[in-house]
Amino acid sequence: MTPDIARMKLALWFNEIEQSGFDAFSTIRRTLEVHYDTIINYFNGRSTNAADESFNAKIKDFRRQFKGVVDVKFFLYRLCKIYA
Repeated sequence: MTPDIARMKLALWFNEIEQSGFDAFSTIRRTLEVHYDTIINYFNGRSTNAADESFNAKIKDFRRQFKGVVDVKFFLYRLCKIYA
């Protein structure tokens, strides 16, 4: 799917939501409108931030295992050795 087709389909979906009258979809619609450019940008290169999110989850898990960080230099050193 190209960005132009995605833009058209998303616009059509927005119109359907407005015509349906369901208030429950209004919040979702507003969220998608805020992130509209980012969503359409996905269709340019088919890339997501999944790798970044996965790395962040690994960092949080590492911090959780050691119940916080006291020595920041050592934390960064261990993080580089384990996940780099």
